Amino acid sequence: MLRHADAAMFPLANLRNHGLGQGDFATAHAHATRFWISGSGGVLALSRSGMLMPMLPDPFEAARFRPCLAGLPINGAVGPADQLRPLLAGLGLAGSQTLVNRDEPGFALDLAALRMPMADGAHLVPPDATQRALLVDWRADYHRTVLGTREDQRRQRAGSEVDSWVTQRSHRILMLNGSPVALTGFNAILPERVQVGGVYTPPALRGRGHARLAVALHLAEARSQGVVRAVLFAASDAAAKAYLAIGFQPATTFALILFPEPRQVQA
Repeated sequence: MLRHADAAMFPLANLRNHGLGQGDFATAHAHATRFWISGSGGVLALSRSGMLMPMLPDPFEAARFRPCLAGLPINGAVGPADQLRPLLAGLGLAGSQTLVNRDEPGFALDLAALRMPMADGAHLVPPDATQRALLVDWRADYHRTVLGTREDQRRQRAGSEVDSWVTQRSHRILMLNGSPVALTGFNAILPERVQVGGVYTPPALRGRGHARLAVALHLAEARSQGVVRAVLFAASDAAAKAYLAIGFQPATTFALILFPEPRQVQA
């Protein structure tokens, strides 16, 4: 996975944070992950939350993973599109009903080439309890518009995620002249590399460059702490343009698949 770290940030970060179990998940955390090594030297990962994450040179060898995955709940999958889609087909999951089923362009940036927008009157702050209600609103809307989360689950999931951001200090709020205008964060962190995720601007404030400024300031902060590279995948054309504007270059296309109910692989 380290040889393809740009495309394997989720499983690498999960491994670093939660360790490697012995025939099971290492911890009870939702991001604890099991790993299987393929015959071609690739890796298939499955988090306790039910997300499949492939790093497979030959995704067409999916049949060999059926006995390993049988009986385990699969809630979705994320990874390089050219690996993920044939893998799901081989596991018999390709025709399943989905909440989200899309390919998203990936981008990468050596942070030495980061281009900073004008930042007059702007600075970042880490979330704390005083902004929780606002961030839950923002994140619930992200669940609605980007992740397709069911209405009865949005706010609960948003609240849990916001609480984890406060604990982990993984996200930042962009303040402009004293008002919160955008959110940025890292959803996978390694000592030398980060993956940007969950970037959000409220609808009334979009189109003003807030998202690109938030991401750029957060990456500049990470660079000052020794991080040398950043990756991400974009959920919209507007987001892609924002990332290109601060120096990101096109990279691996990712697929994101989310099922409305857990699926199971038949052995």
